[in-house]
Amino acid sequence: MHPGRHPVNFGATILDCTGPRLTDEEKAFFREADPFGFILFARHIESPDQVRALTSELREAVGREAPVLIDQEGGRVQRMRAPHWTDWVSPRDEVAWAGPDAAEAMYLRYRLMAHELRASGVDCNCAPLVDLLVEDTHEFLRDRCYGDDPVQVAKIGRAVADGLLAGGVLPVVKHMPGHGRATVDSHFSLPGTDEPLEVLTATDFAPFKALNDLPLGMTGHVVFSALDDKPATLSPVVMGHIRDEIGFDGLIMTDDITMRALQADLGDISRSSLEAGCDVVLLCNAALKDRRKVVEASGRMTDAAQIRAERALAARQTPDEVDIPALEAKLVALTA
Repeated sequence: MHPGRHPVNFGATILDCTGPRLTDEEKAFFREADPFGFILFARHIESPDQVRALTSELREAVGREAPVLIDQEGGRVQRMRAPHWTDWVSPRDEVAWAGPDAAEAMYLRYRLMAHELRASGVDCNCAPLVDLLVEDTHEFLRDRCYGDDPVQVAKIGRAVADGLLAGGVLPVVKHMPGHGRATVDSHFSLPGTDEPLEVLTATDFAPFKALNDLPLGMTGHVVFSALDDKPATLSPVVMGHIRDEIGFDGLIMTDDITMRALQADLGDISRSSLEAGCDVVLLCNAALKDRRKVVEASGRMTDAAQIRAERALAARQTPDEVDIPALEAKLVALTA
C-alpha cells in the first residue's frame, strides 16, 4: 500500500507496459510520467502470483495505489482466462440464458469477476458496456451488448456496476455516448451515424444518462453527425453534450487512441482529446517512444479532472463479505 495524498495532479494518461514484468527503463519512465493509472492485456497475464507482482511493481513505480484497469467483459473480451481464472460466456449469452433474471445474473457474474480481479491486484474493470444493440451493430460489438431496450440495458448496466463496486473494483461505463450504431470496427475504421438527435437521446444516449453517477466513463471513437463531424473523443460539442445533457460528471477517459478510427499523430490526438473535454488519455499497445510522446503532450490533469479522479478513487471500497461458492451456485441456477 502507498498511502498519502498525492502532492500534485496526476499525469493525464493511462498506460500499459511491454510484458509481464517491468523493465528498469519502464520503472524509471513511469516514475517520471506518473500516469493516473495502468491497463493490462493478455500479454501481461501469466499466473495469479505474476499478476500480483506486476500490479505491485506498477504501483510502486508511481508511489501510490494507482488504479489498474483491465477489459474483463467475458466472451471474446477477457484478458484473464482459464486455467487460473474463470472463462465467461459472452455478456449477450449470459443475458439471454438468464431471461427475466438477467440483471440479477449479471450482478452475480460481475461480483464473482471482481473477486478474481481484486485477488490479482486489479481494481478497475472496463465495464459495463451499455452500447445499445441495433440491427446494424457491427459484429465486433454485438455479443458484448446487453440488449436493444434502453431501459433494460441501463438496468443490467447498473447491476454490472454494482457487482463490481461491491467486490472492490471500479466500473468504467463505455463507450460514451453510444457505440451500438457503428457499422464498422473502430479498431480499423472510423464509424459514424446520421441518426437524428431526438432518436439518439431516446435510445443510444439513454443508458448513459441513467448511469451518469458512475465514477468513470470511456468515450467511443464514433461520429454523431447530429452533433458534430468529429468523433466523440475529439469533439468539444459531443463531450459537452455528455457533460451537460447526459449529465455525466465522472472521470472520462478516451478509448485507446492507437485505434485506427483516429488517424493522426498520437501527440496531436492526445492534445485534441483533452481540449475536447476528456480528462485522461488511454494509450495501449504502444512503443516506449510513443508513450513518452503521449505523456509529454498530455501533461498533468486539469484541476477539474483531478477532482473527478480523486472522487473516483474514493469510490473504491473494501469488498463485501460473501460466500463465493454460494454466489456461483446461484448464478448457475439462474442461467441453467
